[in-house]
Amino acid sequence: MKLEEKNNYYEILEVSPSATLQDIHSAYNKVKNAYSDDSVALYSLLSPEECEAILDQVEEAYSILGDPEKRREYDKARGFNTDNTQEGYHQKVINRPDYIPNNSITDLLSETNDRPIQNTSPKEDFKYRQEHSHANEVSVPKVQARNKFGLDFEINNAFEQEIENCTHYTGTFLKQIREYKQVSVERMAEMTKISKTYIKSIEVDDIEKLPAEVYTRGFVYQYAKCLKLNPDTVAASYLNHIRQLKSAR
Repeated sequence: MKLEEKNNYYEILEVSPSATLQDIHSAYNKVKNAYSDDSVALYSLLSPEECEAILDQVEEAYSILGDPEKRREYDKARGFNTDNTQEGYHQKVINRPDYIPNNSITDLLSETNDRPIQNTSPKEDFKYRQEHSHANEVSVPKVQARNKFGLDFEINNAFEQEIENCTHYTGTFLKQIREYKQVSVERMAEMTKISKTYIKSIEVDDIEKLPAEVYTRGFVYQYAKCLKLNPDTVAASYLNHIRQLKSAR
């Protein structure tokens, strides 16, 4: 569902109005991670600007639903949980087996750190956790990432210049770049999570087998990203190329 189709904070965090505070916290982290800079969601349908807009909405929703008092006022204004008084509302939440105390959201946000609990906003807490959560981790994931996404090929200055000057990306040229950078179709499929069928369809400009444009753009965006090309430029150019092929039929 697109951001503009989500009508309330519960839909933005993808939880029901009866969700507990822990449900809301978990949903917040899940949605936040889904649209972060290194998320697979980026290469499917959305541009970085669209992801940023969604993250702003997520922060806003969590700042309300993550605070029981603000949430109660929001529910009252929007007609959610109308059968509960203030006391009844909190009693309903407390009776849930997965309920966490009122001030425990901050505990959850800092549970992996030796940080004193402070009266900070959810956005500030999340930022702190992001900055400190990897402090004690070993570097194995980084090594694995390099092994998975690193490119090892002999540089051809003439071809590099041709790539740099390119303003019209076709499937044929993308295939040439992939082969030049020593990336097999199988490895490209593994890196991008795009099926080999679609990768091959992109490379032969098979407009009959390519999916809808929005999906094709996402596939080409990630394809280009893995080859260390400018993904926005390549995706836009390739879509324009496909449209030209369709109009010429």
